[in-house]
Amino acid sequence: MKGTLYICPTPIGNLEDITIRTINTLKSVDLIAAEDTRHTIKLLNHLGISKPLISYHEHNKYTQGENIINKLLNGENVALVSDAGMPGISDPGEDLIKLSIQNDINVIVLPGPSAFVNALVGSGISTSKFVFEGFLERDKSSRKKQLEKLKYEQRTIIFYESPHRLKSTLEDIAKTFGEDRNIAICRELTKKYEEYIRSDLKTALEIFSDRQVKGEFVLVLEGFKGEKEEINIYENLSIKEYVVKLMNDGIRKKDAIKQVAKERNLPKNEVYKEVLDIEK
Repeated sequence: MKGTLYICPTPIGNLEDITIRTINTLKSVDLIAAEDTRHTIKLLNHLGISKPLISYHEHNKYTQGENIINKLLNGENVALVSDAGMPGISDPGEDLIKLSIQNDINVIVLPGPSAFVNALVGSGISTSKFVFEGFLERDKSSRKKQLEKLKYEQRTIIFYESPHRLKSTLEDIAKTFGEDRNIAICRELTKKYEEYIRSDLKTALEIFSDRQVKGEFVLVLEGFKGEKEEINIYENLSIKEYVVKLMNDGIRKKDAIKQVAKERNLPKNEVYKEVLDIEK
């Protein structure tokens, strides 16, 4: 008989936020798979729980994932925890969950803390519709492309960000979305120094221009409020798709490349590389 994989959210800061059901599950399973066993052992000690631990993180998820699946197939029950919050959100738990489903292993997700939900609710920005983008790309060019695709997104947009990249990320967001766009910068949620900075991007940049940045951040950005007519209907097309669309409209490939490069503020050679396989 196969075991069950339990997805167990852990506190994002305040240890009192763990649920009774999660505590009981951690007590009952045969094994706990943790993102950082050194971090998780502190939580287990606090809860008075003693269970075998196995590391499961981004750098060993393929080999360790197979190991965990074999244990589940042999009837062991496994709890998956991340360092903080809900496993599977911006962490390799997503891969283990998919692998379990592929092997017809029962997956039970327990409710619990998730930083982006707290940030959204406390942001003062619309919660009716939103998109979660997680961490932005590290590469400057890739990050710029990612933000450009979101420029006219009308739903509230949520990002995660680390302290050492916060200032540069705010600068990139302001360049793309405009300094008058509202944002909530949520820091150290549920912890002693929890802080919400609710302002427009211009003010946010001024606040952090000479401020030492500490803690983990969730950024909640207001969606686009312009008229629908102002939205470029080709904005969400890939570079290649946009060039093909222009060529189908009768524009020469060379001119289509030039137009796409200009509209998306990209070097022409970068656009050209994306469409090498398109016939003239």
